[in-house]
Amino acid sequence: MKSIAEPHVLDELVRRLEALTPSTPRRWGTLSAHEMLCHLADATASVLGRPGGDAGRPRRWRKWLALYTAIPWPHDLPTPTHVDPRQGGTRPGQFEHDRERAIAGLRALAAASASGLPTAHGLFGAMQPRDWWRWGYRHTDHHLRQFGQ
Repeated sequence: MKSIAEPHVLDELVRRLEALTPSTPRRWGTLSAHEMLCHLADATASVLGRPGGDAGRPRRWRKWLALYTAIPWPHDLPTPTHVDPRQGGTRPGQFEHDRERAIAGLRALAAASASGLPTAHGLFGAMQPRDWWRWGYRHTDHHLRQFGQ
């Protein structure tokens, strides 16, 4: 299973992010490549900014399907408002700066200690560091495939 905790996997994602241009066309969804970079940066910042958390109801099957199978994520999932660049998230500014923010967030998530990560995810319930590192891969890969990368 690919995880951003593996340096070669992290490097692969960074190379794919670096291949994006402002005009890279999307295959599905509504975000532009630039908006997607802002979304990725906001998503990792959100994870790193909220250690702790309440796991709520156990959702092991959902977490297992989303993180630990090869089943592609659906294309029509709603984006949480706080990480949606068209709502409460960061609006695109300078493309290179926003790309560097997305890459820096991914690297920070990969390097985070267990105490620096939340113990729960809103859709998946209880999370361990390995789950967050797998989520970092799956989430980024999902959006890069959205742009053919």
